[in-house]
Amino acid sequence: MMHRTFRLTNLLAAAALLAGSLAAHAQSTQPLVRKDNLVYRGSFKLPTQSGNGFTYGGTAISYNPANNSLFVVGHVYDQEMAEVSIPALGGTSTILQPLRDPLGGKLGNIGGSGSRRIGGSLVYKNKLYVTGFVFYDADNAQRTSHFSRPLSLSSGEVTGPIRVGSQDVGFHSGYMGTIPVEWQSLFGGPALTGNCCLSIISRTSYGPAVSVFNPESTSQTATSLVHYTSDHQTLGTYGASGIHPVFNGTTRITGVVFPNGTASVLFFGMTGVGNYCYGEAAECNDPSNNSKGEHAYPYRAYVWAYNANDLLAVKNGSKQAWAVTPYQTWELAEPTNVVVDFGIGGATYDPATNRVFVIKKGTDATPTVYVYEISNSAAVVRPNTPTSVNAQ
Repeated sequence: MMHRTFRLTNLLAAAALLAGSLAAHAQSTQPLVRKDNLVYRGSFKLPTQSGNGFTYGGTAISYNPANNSLFVVGHVYDQEMAEVSIPALGGTSTILQPLRDPLGGKLGNIGGSGSRRIGGSLVYKNKLYVTGFVFYDADNAQRTSHFSRPLSLSSGEVTGPIRVGSQDVGFHSGYMGTIPVEWQSLFGGPALTGNCCLSIISRTSYGPAVSVFNPESTSQTATSLVHYTSDHQTLGTYGASGIHPVFNGTTRITGVVFPNGTASVLFFGMTGVGNYCYGEAAECNDPSNNSKGEHAYPYRAYVWAYNANDLLAVKNGSKQAWAVTPYQTWELAEPTNVVVDFGIGGATYDPATNRVFVIKKGTDATPTVYVYEISNSAAVVRPNTPTSVNAQ
């Protein structure tokens, strides 16, 4: 009997090992999303509201499958969040939950001083998760970043802030997204969290950064999958003159999407595609931004596409987080009129329809949401196809 039990145990272990190996092989051979796969379908507007409303806002967007709706942050001064409907393309959203403080006055508890902003939001298992960051953290004093609350913005307890991960908070206090089910056991968690390109660049990543974490956990566990430090500026040297659209001082990354059925992790944001220049707008030939500072006119909405297998290699210890580079980068067809302060406010994903929602911040008008679809009919390539970091 003992030999029979031992043999059965070994067979079960071998079967589990084989199943894991087959699953890993299935993921490693899933297609990569390329520029032609991300098809623009149209746009819609957020509604006009009394007071500040959504003007000078449109950030930290997340998709809510329960209502086929979006959570989004309004005016930059208020840092209030609303839930809005997704109308027909060309239409205008309606308000499902009005603008309110989603953190119950707790945003200031993240540490540091000065202006604090909501960095990202995520709907996961019928809860709303929210991150916060200090806009200009000169002393790198922020210590916590992640909150959770019920999906109702008018009731329920706000939990947090807590710290996730051992890195500086500036590496993960922004955008969030979910990991497809078939990849979760390999990565050791169900969700992604990251941040990039904040003021005082040394406290954050010099390019796309993301870590795997479990939103439901109150521990400080998070594993970096890609990031770039001052000692490892793989995508481009900060402040270097010339044309460096993949990363320069004007680059902003505000969203991450890991589409189902693919091996692609897509970062969304904006970047300057002209010559990098620090100085007055006139001397840097930048008609869109009259402030003294960093310029690389003109500016474009942009995608940085990474192979999930490369990120998995980082998680498993066979690659360094800064050794990973995008397999392709490209400009988005829409929006076309982005500038440094009014670029891409975030991106989120509806797995049921393969739609990606990309929001452009508003100025004196309300923000616009641009809808893309990941098309299976477009040509795809398999993982590990050689491409340049600067591929367009």
